[in-house]
Amino acid sequence: MSVIVVIDDEQRQRNILKTILQDTGYEVHTASSAEEGLKIIEDILPDVVITDLKMSGMSGVQMLDHLPEGSVRPAVIISTAFGTVSSAVEAMKKGAFDYLTKPLDKDVIILTVAKAVERMNLLKENIRLKDELFGRFKIEGIVGKSDGMKAALDIVKKVADTPVTVLVQGESGTGKELVARAIHYNSQRKSAPFIAINCAAIPDNLIESELFGYEPGAFTGATHRKIGLFEASSTGTLFLDEIGDLPLLTQTKILRVLQDKEIRRIGGKESIKVDVRIVAATNKDLEKEVAAGRFREDLFYRLKVVTVNLPPLRDRKEDIPELASFFLGKYNKEFGRRVKAVSDSAVKAMIEYHWPGNIRQLESVVERAILMADTDSITLDDIKSELRLPSEKASIPMDLPDEGINFEELEKELIKKAMSKSNNVAAKAARLLGMSYKTFWYRLEKFGMHISSKEEAAPEKRS
Repeated sequence: MSVIVVIDDEQRQRNILKTILQDTGYEVHTASSAEEGLKIIEDILPDVVITDLKMSGMSGVQMLDHLPEGSVRPAVIISTAFGTVSSAVEAMKKGAFDYLTKPLDKDVIILTVAKAVERMNLLKENIRLKDELFGRFKIEGIVGKSDGMKAALDIVKKVADTPVTVLVQGESGTGKELVARAIHYNSQRKSAPFIAINCAAIPDNLIESELFGYEPGAFTGATHRKIGLFEASSTGTLFLDEIGDLPLLTQTKILRVLQDKEIRRIGGKESIKVDVRIVAATNKDLEKEVAAGRFREDLFYRLKVVTVNLPPLRDRKEDIPELASFFLGKYNKEFGRRVKAVSDSAVKAMIEYHWPGNIRQLESVVERAILMADTDSITLDDIKSELRLPSEKASIPMDLPDEGINFEELEKELIKKAMSKSNNVAAKAARLLGMSYKTFWYRLEKFGMHISSKEEAAPEKRS
């Protein structure tokens, strides 16, 4: 129930307003002076205040300057028999929500108060959502007790509230965007836009128009002006995910943004200043990309002012129980389920599993298990189909060469062999590798590997 405070030095006027508003369903408190009203307002923090303009002592307009400070101040409606333009303008300048003249019309009162209450509800909801958003990305709230995650989060804490460019490195699914959002929402830019773009998902011929925008007539089909992401995220943060996949020409233009803090739309003649913080991420070894001529060395050093390295899930297995518990709570809330825990046997299996899809895969497994669970806990039976291990007949040479191995190349080779053995049927290949169908497709896309036809790509039907 919304709360209203009515302030008027005429008792009859107070009583009329109180009756109308109570009959409408509001909780109403009254005061005979601005001074008395301010005490009530400080005590109960109402949604709306209706105050007379002319009163003995402090006037209604003067009272506006004395309202208690807070995240949401009540909406104030000024009422007066002295309905002049000058007094209305003064009241609005000082923050009044609306201005009514006496004699007050009942329908106008009800409508004006309803609008004020609606505005206050929207403001409160907006603040609640912002608090929830900021809370979700608190650095302290990111799960990670392993040494690798502690080291990464320590760097994030130190650089979040600075303007420095950050490069986040790690395999796909390790939480690079989560870290980027944490950097943004723990900085002074947190109320400004956070915009993310996956550079690998945009074709080379479109990436520049996405980032920099264009002017009408810049190319065939450019019928109107488009604002690019650098402009759209100005005063905020732009997260360039998979930056290692950008074409060299686009890399050159991004380097200019970092150096000169300005962009030029495609087809435009004027440079536009932008105030944007860049957080970039990649699952590639950029030093190797530089050596191979696929990534600009000068951009690499501009990006890696500060580097955050996220370990793969297989290297932070002590975090798995806490991560599973976190996702349990998340999807219980989302699905309206009451699965209380993950059984010891299920946790043990999770810890022993190699998690090629990292945290993203773990989240998917818990999400499915919550939907499938028949009891109040996730059991081994609920997850074993998702954590199938390769056949015991499969063998991987365990004698490692002195120079080590390239894990991604090994993974690609295993995928190729599984596809060959399964006659190019993705569902069978996924089972051979102990992956879910969704995770298998994710790995195919990551490595740029494709199946030759839609029929072959379709999941195998089961009887």
